[in-house]
Amino acid sequence: MTRGWWLVLALVVGGCEAGRGDAPPVVAFDYRVVARFAHDPGAFTQGLAFADGALFEGTGEYGGSSLRRVALATGRVLQRHDLPERLFGEGITPWGDRIVQLTWRARVGLIYDRATLTPVDRFTLPGEGWGITHDGRDWIISDGSAYLSVMDPERRVIRRRVLVRERGRPLRWLNELEYTPTGIWANVWRSDRLVRIDPASGAVTATLDLSALWPRAQRPPEADVLNGIAYAPEQDLLYVTGKRWPWLYALELVAASASTASQRK
Repeated sequence: MTRGWWLVLALVVGGCEAGRGDAPPVVAFDYRVVARFAHDPGAFTQGLAFADGALFEGTGEYGGSSLRRVALATGRVLQRHDLPERLFGEGITPWGDRIVQLTWRARVGLIYDRATLTPVDRFTLPGEGWGITHDGRDWIISDGSAYLSVMDPERRVIRRRVLVRERGRPLRWLNELEYTPTGIWANVWRSDRLVRIDPASGAVTATLDLSALWPRAQRPPEADVLNGIAYAPEQDLLYVTGKRWPWLYALELVAASASTASQRK
């Protein structure tokens, strides 16, 4: 068997193994809104991330995609790099002194200098790009399927694929990703729900229903679904927003209970 076939076999087996085992219990979190900040209502948010206290945002749409550094307190765009019209921007993640941004269907990943937002490199994606985060060693990428792809940042090749399961069943539409000490939080596209994923097994270990954060009935037609997760480790808070949302929210996660549910409405 050639080396190439061994590599394919290892990826397939690794992905299958990651999805095996008994389904662990899933914790349902509630939340408390710690703060609400202004957010550009024209931003079709696809990625959100903090790096050394600075907030970065990636936006999508053909002809409207960008990478931005944003003032958290005011929502003002401090720096901006616009993508070519043929590229649809997706998720972002900091990587050292760089920012990595995916694109949707062009199979291209973009790398920027974090200080200037100047493009410095690019790489090839094996398929669609949706969300990206990292664990300090590898890039972890979603493509809208039930799999997360773990990519070697140096060689830019996929090390393995992890099947994500919720209560034993594959969970599709994984979108924006954010790595935290307790697991990877992911937006589930077409919903206002987050799930937390064990990066080793792919098991969903927790859920967070944010449908009451800005109820759909209150949104104007141009506002789309929740998308964008940034974790602030020094505060242990999740920051979330949505596509064309006028607000960005800082959330403290708490154990679900009737009392905390009433406090957030």
